[in-house]
Amino acid sequence: MKNLALSQRANRMPASPIRKLIPLANAARKRGVTIYPLNIGQPDIHTPEPVREAIRSFDQKVLAYSPSPGEDYLLEAFAAYYKQNQIPLEPEEIIVTTGGSESIFFAYLAICDPGDEVIVFEPFYTNYNGMAFETNVTLKALTTYAEDGFQLPAMDVIEKAITPKTRGILICNPNNPTGTIYPRQTLEGLGYLVKKHNIFLLADEVYREFTYDGLSHTSIMQIPGLEEHAILLDSVSKRYSACGARIGTICSKNKAVVDACLRFAQARLSSPTVEQWASRAGLMMDPSYFKPILEEYQRRRDAVMTGLAAIPGAVCKTPTGAFYVIVKLPIKDAELFARWLLTDFQADGESVLVAPAAGFYANPGLGKDEIRISYVLEVEKLNRAMKALAAGVKQFQKIEGHPKAENVAVA
Repeated sequence: MKNLALSQRANRMPASPIRKLIPLANAARKRGVTIYPLNIGQPDIHTPEPVREAIRSFDQKVLAYSPSPGEDYLLEAFAAYYKQNQIPLEPEEIIVTTGGSESIFFAYLAICDPGDEVIVFEPFYTNYNGMAFETNVTLKALTTYAEDGFQLPAMDVIEKAITPKTRGILICNPNNPTGTIYPRQTLEGLGYLVKKHNIFLLADEVYREFTYDGLSHTSIMQIPGLEEHAILLDSVSKRYSACGARIGTICSKNKAVVDACLRFAQARLSSPTVEQWASRAGLMMDPSYFKPILEEYQRRRDAVMTGLAAIPGAVCKTPTGAFYVIVKLPIKDAELFARWLLTDFQADGESVLVAPAAGFYANPGLGKDEIRISYVLEVEKLNRAMKALAAGVKQFQKIEGHPKAENVAVA
C-alpha cells in the first residue's frame, strides 16, 4: 500500500534550528556528558514570585474559556504597562494571544493573502519562517551582516525590495537572534517607507526591557503618523521568565486590523485562562524588578563575548539587546559542527548545544558558518560552555582541514 500523501505545506515545513538537535543532546547526557544548552531562549532566572503566587492562588471553581480577545483585567493591565513605557495603547486596541508566536500568525493572516510578501531582515527569528509556511506568505529577506553588527540595510535598498505584492515590513527590536537594537532614526525611515507605499510595519518587541550599555528601546508605536500602519507583537515569556505561560499580544490603532485579529482569535476560542491571571501579576510589578535582571544579563553577555574573543577568527560585534548573539566561526559547516559537538566531542566531560544559524536565514547558503548563542545560563556555566566551544572549534578545524585562523575579530 502506498503511503498517504501529505500536503506540500507539510513537506516543505522546516524543522526548528533551535530544537532539532535536542535529541542528540539528550543522548549525550545519557552517555554522561554535561551539555550546556545555548540553543534556546529559556532563561534560568526564576519566574517572579508574584506570578507564581497568582498561579497558586487561582481559585476559579470552573476552569472556563476566557473571552477571545482576552480577559478584561489583562487587557487593562497590558494597557497600563504600555502607557508606563510611553506606548499609547487602549485595552480595545489589544488582543491577547497564545504566546508571541500566535501574534505573528494573526498578523500574517490579517494583512496577507496567499502569495503576498512580507519583507524581513535575515538572520531573523526562525518562527517567522514557520508561520509564513503555515499561512502561505512569502518572506522576502534582506541580508544583514555580522561585520557591521547586523544593522539594517540603507532605506533605498529596502525600498527597492518593495513590490506590488508587499504587504508589510517585519522587524524584531531588540533583535532575536542578533541582539541588535535599531535606533529611532531607523524606525522613522521605515515609517516613511510604509506610509509612502501604504503597507504595514510589524514590530516584534518581546525584548523591550533587555537593553544594555545605557541604550534604550524605541517602539514603533512612538513614531508619529503610523497609527494606521503599525502592528505591535509582544509576549510575557522572556520579560518575566515565563516562557511556558504562552501569553502574548497583537496591538494596533488600526481598528480593521484589531477586528480581523479578533475574528481569528474567536476561531481558536481563547488563550490560557490561568496564565492570563498570572501574567496580570507580572505586568503589575514595579519596573524596578528589571534592574538586577538586566545587570545579570549584561554580565552573561560579557562572559560570552570574552569566550568568543578566545576563538581566533570569530566574527561578532557586541550585542546591545535581547540575550542572543550570532557569531561567524572559522569553520565551514556549522550544522555539521553543532551535531559533532553532541555526538563526537567533549572537553573534560562537557560540551555545548548551539543553534546552527542557517535556519535563521531565508536565502539558501547563508549562515553556514554561523551559530546562535543564547546567554541564558549563569556566568559560571557560560564560562565553562565557552571554554568547551573554543576547544571544539579548534578540534573541528582539524577535521575540516580548515586553515588556522589568526585574527581575532570579536569587538
